[in-house]
Amino acid sequence: MDQSRVLLWVKAEPFIVGALQVPPPSKFSLHYLRKISTYVQIRATEGAYPRLYWSTWRHIACGKLQLAKDLAWLYFEIFDSLSMKTPEERLEWSEVLSNCMSEEEVEKQRNQLSVDTLQFLLFLYIQQLNKVSLRTSLIGEEWPSPRNKSQSPDLTEKSNCHNKNWNDYSHQAFVYDHLSDLLELLLDPKQLTASFHSTHSSLVSREAVVALSFLIEVEGTTKRAKIACNTHVAPRMHRLVVMSQVYKQTLAKSSDTLAGAHVKIHRCNESFIYLLSPLRSVTIEKCRNSIFVLGPVGTTLHLHSCDNVKVIAVCHRLSISSTTGCIFHVLTPTRPLILSGNQTVTFAPFHTHYPMLEDHMARTGLATVPNYWDNPMVVCRENSDTRVFQLLPPCEFYVFIIPFEMEGDTTEIPGGLPSVYQKALGQREQKIQIWQKTVKEAHLTKDQRKQFQVLVENKFYEWLINTGHRQQLDSLVPPAAGSKQAAG
Repeated sequence: MDQSRVLLWVKAEPFIVGALQVPPPSKFSLHYLRKISTYVQIRATEGAYPRLYWSTWRHIACGKLQLAKDLAWLYFEIFDSLSMKTPEERLEWSEVLSNCMSEEEVEKQRNQLSVDTLQFLLFLYIQQLNKVSLRTSLIGEEWPSPRNKSQSPDLTEKSNCHNKNWNDYSHQAFVYDHLSDLLELLLDPKQLTASFHSTHSSLVSREAVVALSFLIEVEGTTKRAKIACNTHVAPRMHRLVVMSQVYKQTLAKSSDTLAGAHVKIHRCNESFIYLLSPLRSVTIEKCRNSIFVLGPVGTTLHLHSCDNVKVIAVCHRLSISSTTGCIFHVLTPTRPLILSGNQTVTFAPFHTHYPMLEDHMARTGLATVPNYWDNPMVVCRENSDTRVFQLLPPCEFYVFIIPFEMEGDTTEIPGGLPSVYQKALGQREQKIQIWQKTVKEAHLTKDQRKQFQVLVENKFYEWLINTGHRQQLDSLVPPAAGSKQAAG
């Protein structure tokens, strides 16, 4: 066997984070994207190539593709979020936006943003992941999965399009089946006019090879990792951690293993999961009756097919599909995306903290402003009725306490709370003080105080059981004496 051979690894991130989980605009087909490729390369001196500026993309998207401006920005901003920007650059951008006093000023700042033109074309093309019928294999446990060229496609196989974003088989199949189209987008105009759709390496420029690094990377002789965790072999930016079927447990973790990882949480039920590390992306799929408290998510936090879950996180972007009765306490610099199939969605302000939170936010380039938690964007037309979501009524708002000890300097909720929610907390605190004063002034006897205490404790215990919080408290009891911190 030739030990000098290399393995090509299809990157998970563009599909997990980049491919929007809705059918793409019809003009993201190869026909139109090829025209865009020619257009931008001919206009290299007009902010189109090799860097595509927002103003040029806005002109193409709105004027030629007939996309709404918000949608054009959405695709541009999602791709920009995948770029290898430093946390300092992201924080600087957040500060710039926070200083803008009008939409015109925001637009002026956006006009200074640019992305790699060829990689952006590839990004637009892979939006077809959720449209094109793919040949996928569901057999095997290794990741990335081997794919036999002689494998016959099963056209009758039913595939859930939402799972394609998180299924490495689909990522590999998409690139394999559409490699000719992807390469064609990278050809220069002279090659395109020749109408010669060749994938021969001699026709591919160095710039095209560099652009392909958006989707493909070289892994040398690194062994394939298991789906459960590839952190021991994968590059830091491509770490993947999978959690599945956590049932009636409290799981808490803060470690370097999670730092910068893509995390997939799958089929968890009646559990409390704390992942208190800076994360790259998170997908939560088919979970029920659970609470997820996450460290800052540098790219996208996505939920699919979840029922009655609460998510508490600082994230660059939140997107949801096919959820029912879920509550999102988020701090995010982009508008939350409501995709297809959601019911009774509630948004609320981020309402907790842990000692390392601000440090982790800095490491992921997330700031406290701007914060669009209360301004979601309904992407799928079937959900155009804004009644699909609501903002949490202030009277139902409580702060969330993370019950673990950690080292760090964060002692309060980053950015504070919106005034209406802060006011509601103050009014509730005032009622408690009034109640305590009333009890004190009742001058109860020792037996009456004891009887009253038993009554309160019984009511509180009953409330713990009815709300499910008793299970969480019980699971927080350390397994061994002297264990001080569950978030190890």
